[in-house]
Amino acid sequence: MKKVFSTILAVLVATSIALAFQNSNSSTTQAENANANTTKKRGPVFRANKDQIKQAQTILKTRGFYAGEENGKLDPDTRAGLKKFQEAESLKITGTLNKLTLEKMGIVLTDKQKAM
Repeated sequence: MKKVFSTILAVLVATSIALAFQNSNSSTTQAENANANTTKKRGPVFRANKDQIKQAQTILKTRGFYAGEENGKLDPDTRAGLKKFQEAESLKITGTLNKLTLEKMGIVLTDKQKAM
């Protein structure tokens, strides 16, 4: 009888240890998942307006970096011209009309763009 009681007690202790270990692992995993799922909020995205894009295309054209139409659209040819301009002006080469590129071109920023 003593042997049966000892065996049952040993099984109960082993089971409770296994459950406790499993719970501690799952809570760590849940915390890690919560951290991985929380993404950093991005601020507002800087966007050039159509008029600014047209002005930039005119500047790119006069500098020989762009040969397309001045249509106010950031098409692949405009982006390629922007990359050439940015490289020539020692700016970060992004192919986008960001704040620094517009300022370097002498294009007036909107109040909203100035605040960014």
